[in-house]
Amino acid sequence: MDPKMWVYILLGLYIIYCFWWGLRGFFTEKTASGYGIAGRSIPFIAFLMAATAASFSGWTFIGHPGLIWKAGLVYAFASFYVLTIPITGAFFAKRNWLMGKRYGFITPGDMFAYYYNNEGVRWLTVLAAFLYSIFYSGLQLIAAAKLFYWVAGVPQTIGLIFMAFIVWFYVVTGGLKASTWVGVLQFCLLVGGIILLGFYVITSPLFGGWTGFAASMNGLEDKYMKVPGLIHFGLGTGGWTAVMILTYMFALMGIQSSPAFTLWNFGLSSPKPLAWQQVFMSTFVVGLALFFFTAFQGIGARILMMAGELAPKVDGDVVPMLMTKFLPGPVLGLVFLGAIAAIHSTAAPYIGTGGTIIQRDVWWRYVRKQGGSHREQIWTNRIFATILAVAAVVVSLTSTDAIVMIGGFATAFGTIMYICLLGVHWGFKFPSIGAVLGLISAIVACFLTYYVWKYPLSMHTAFWGIFTGLIVAYLCRGIGFKDSEETIARQKEVRAWLDSVDGPSENGKKWRSRMKIIVPVWYLLALGPGVLIGNTAFTFCGFPPIWAWQIVWWILGIVMMWALCFKAEMSTTSDEQIRRADTETMDVTKEAD
Repeated sequence: MDPKMWVYILLGLYIIYCFWWGLRGFFTEKTASGYGIAGRSIPFIAFLMAATAASFSGWTFIGHPGLIWKAGLVYAFASFYVLTIPITGAFFAKRNWLMGKRYGFITPGDMFAYYYNNEGVRWLTVLAAFLYSIFYSGLQLIAAAKLFYWVAGVPQTIGLIFMAFIVWFYVVTGGLKASTWVGVLQFCLLVGGIILLGFYVITSPLFGGWTGFAASMNGLEDKYMKVPGLIHFGLGTGGWTAVMILTYMFALMGIQSSPAFTLWNFGLSSPKPLAWQQVFMSTFVVGLALFFFTAFQGIGARILMMAGELAPKVDGDVVPMLMTKFLPGPVLGLVFLGAIAAIHSTAAPYIGTGGTIIQRDVWWRYVRKQGGSHREQIWTNRIFATILAVAAVVVSLTSTDAIVMIGGFATAFGTIMYICLLGVHWGFKFPSIGAVLGLISAIVACFLTYYVWKYPLSMHTAFWGIFTGLIVAYLCRGIGFKDSEETIARQKEVRAWLDSVDGPSENGKKWRSRMKIIVPVWYLLALGPGVLIGNTAFTFCGFPPIWAWQIVWWILGIVMMWALCFKAEMSTTSDEQIRRADTETMDVTKEAD
């Protein structure tokens, strides 16, 4: 059978599954919160897998090996986002859920506007969600278009619109619950596809297994095997310096601090899966796939290019070319489906949650003055999700940058939400006007350091965004801006309740003290200046020094995440905590007439 037939057969089965969940949601979800946040009923296994799939998306499947091909193993340090993404979840996800249960928040704008007693924060959260959604979803569609073209010969524009239609359909019909349950299948396909393609590359006759592959790496230039330096004193031409690697990870930390993930946290039926998602599914399972099998793909493509066996022009060509070169028909169809699942797993929740945020925080609150039925809210939500999907298509049709760099710019708008989250959840003290001006300056800084002065000092946009935002927020405090008595009382009540319900045990306090030292040290050695040591540190089993350094710090990172999430109790919850969150409610939101 023609390999393309396997692609179309398996794609057809996948579409049926997606459409079934969409139509199921269409006929069952009758309330605004049911559609927008799944009625706070997302179960353990669904979040465990879907949230992981949403964190590691089409840019992981297609863009990540492509950048390893382009930049070498120096870019493979980006694989550490299997730790830096869930670290953000460890800081905020459990407390997002607790706040949502107690105060009835539906959108992150609800939470921030309530805590800071300032509607400007709500509008800026909507803006950040909109920018994040269109750029991040857009890059997924770019990846889908390239993949469809190389594997099935479908023109890129047609493939892009077709893939956008699939994700649009099940998102707008079924809501967040449909996106989540489709994400369960997408996780399996995503991880399975990465591992399968890497396996077929390294075991092909062109390499002959790990021994031949390791020997082939000896012919690679140093620029592909070593971090070029600590910092570049200029604009974005310094390559993947140590500080670029570190600050790029700040961008990826923004995935789970984005408005979309905060809203998703509100939709959980229980916070019990959080620790397992962060430590096992993300750090270990996806880490295994990235630190080995995406590197097999990217470095393998570089070696094959030098040998004249492969001729990619841009990073997005690498994975599709490897697929068509090495995979037999049924496996080609399965890996193709894994890539499409990876793409949809992220585009879907960001388009869906973005629609919910715009509908609730703008249309329902300001246009309809908190009026309108559940039915009206659901349909207007669908309209806004459609607008976001169209905007994402426009971004994908007009963008020329590398896939992962667009993604890094998009996730920077999640990173700047640290400004509000640190205040709400951990009591960082700056006035509400500081939160507003901090977010404004952070958004401006993101655009300036990406489109005008790209990556000053070889530091990523996300760093400049969060750095500028926090400086401005604290300057407002230093200048002497004061909150109203009502705002101070409101924040005091939130602080008291969070501290009482989520205070660590004595053992947890000891572990948190240790983690305040361990986590920064890990960052500095695994991602910061310490990566320069990895250029020549040690080797084992044929892995060159830089790769060996990454593997060792990944393994240590698994232990660190386990200690942070479980021993330091950052992500674990007791039955008493859940009981209190269920019973000690103080709903400050309105859902519908």
